[in-house]
Amino acid sequence: MIDLECLPYSVGHAEDGLCLLVRMGSHRILLDCGVQDISPLLASVDQPPADLILCSHAHADHAQGLLAFHQAFPQIPIYASEVTTQLLPLNWLDWKPDPHLPLCQALPWNSPIQLKPGLSVTLFPAGHLPGASVILINYVTPERNYKLIYTGDCFLSNSRLVEGLPLGELRGLKPDVLILEGSYGTARHPHRRQLENQLAERLYRAIEAQYCLLLPTPTLGLGQELLMLLRSHHYFTGRDLDIWVDGTVATGCDIYLQLLSRFPASVQNFAQHQPLFWDERIRPRVRRLTPEQRPQLGQSPCIVLTDEYADWHSYWMDSTLPWMLFLPQKPGRTLDILPISESVETELGSWVPRVETYFISEHCDGPGTTQLIHNLRPQHIIFVHGSPTYLADLTNLEELRNRYQLHTPNAGTLVELPIGETFLQPPLTEIQYEGEITEFETQLHITLPPALTTDPRWPAFADTGLVEARWQGEELVLRGISQREFLSVGSDRPIPPDLDCCGNCQYYRGQRCWNHSSALYGFKVTSDGYCPMFESLERP
Repeated sequence: MIDLECLPYSVGHAEDGLCLLVRMGSHRILLDCGVQDISPLLASVDQPPADLILCSHAHADHAQGLLAFHQAFPQIPIYASEVTTQLLPLNWLDWKPDPHLPLCQALPWNSPIQLKPGLSVTLFPAGHLPGASVILINYVTPERNYKLIYTGDCFLSNSRLVEGLPLGELRGLKPDVLILEGSYGTARHPHRRQLENQLAERLYRAIEAQYCLLLPTPTLGLGQELLMLLRSHHYFTGRDLDIWVDGTVATGCDIYLQLLSRFPASVQNFAQHQPLFWDERIRPRVRRLTPEQRPQLGQSPCIVLTDEYADWHSYWMDSTLPWMLFLPQKPGRTLDILPISESVETELGSWVPRVETYFISEHCDGPGTTQLIHNLRPQHIIFVHGSPTYLADLTNLEELRNRYQLHTPNAGTLVELPIGETFLQPPLTEIQYEGEITEFETQLHITLPPALTTDPRWPAFADTGLVEARWQGEELVLRGISQREFLSVGSDRPIPPDLDCCGNCQYYRGQRCWNHSSALYGFKVTSDGYCPMFESLERP
């Protein structure tokens, strides 16, 4: 019986990247290198830190340390999918690769490749990003075949440019160890396409209101997905509108075009009839932003996609129109920017933009994560890449605790993975809070213990001191109301309580209709609007 161990150098909490060292027998395999500082990997002077590196995909939090590692240990091979090898250089735009010493070697899909004696690797598409891989590692000994699966970032649903993880190809593999991301914890999210439609509707309404829109995104993935959404959604097709793309997001688009033959058939079919990104003939026009064209910004409604670390102020500095700043939400993380409900022009003529947030799912949510686990049926599960509270939510799921051996290590904590041995789960972390309900004639009070405030999610929940309550089956669910939502809703004019309108409908929440039977379901509606599916808050 061989030893299986995992030593996390970084587990992907908060802004940290992911970097894991796995030992299978005598083989030492580094899974991703998303740390900016590789000095912890250089601590050992007796031997190199690993025999080889497997990179799941090209996002910085999984790959940004690879170049420094390659320069320190050029003899250690780095492997990834073919598309990932071509996207990786976007993490180091000033780097000039040596043609005689490639950074990364490409592996094919769905084909076991032997990399060391008895050690083979198979890559499967993971969704999430072009080239992203689920990595299956097989280590064969005379006694048995040991299997480890590492997901990197994965997504079961199809997106605009990437097909979802092919669950059928992985079903029943029964790995000894599954190293799995838990970015969204146990949260349940609407379908990806529904979230895209909601965002498209919000962008459309903002353009109709004569706003200019700025959408900062990472270099790869979300920015290109949003461009495809704007190119193909019925709100924007044929519209006389300029969509500008700037910085490394534009560079990412250029690399995507070079990889077009690796994209899904639907994307290739689209590209046969019109350009995938750059197009000045078909509306909406998609253009690369140049310094000469910057003065045009803000003269008419437009949409700008740029780097998440760009100087945002420079885009609206000389504008004559108000701006909206749309920021993507990252589960488990709070934005370091205060909500602004309206765009304001300063005395100097420049604009302070209105700030909005949106959410587009890029990872498996709670049900998707458990679905993947139950289809793979591992013995050990190591949860990484998510806020500690979200990962704790996953390890406290009874349906997982009763079937699998669960681990949520911190950086630097060695995880031993005994195979075939009886394992007792550690005591369940307390995540339920008992309280009391007191009823009065005009209101009721729910009293909860102060221990609830020690959870890092509490400040965001209690930000305004206001909550929304709704029934979910037999359970009552409380949701905190943010400053941005409060300011937006608070601007509505008073509505008579006896008027049949959206504001008095039981399905009206957060300025949107949530009645599945209504044609307006999921759309933003005015509080004084009306549809035939109206149901009063005061049921007869």
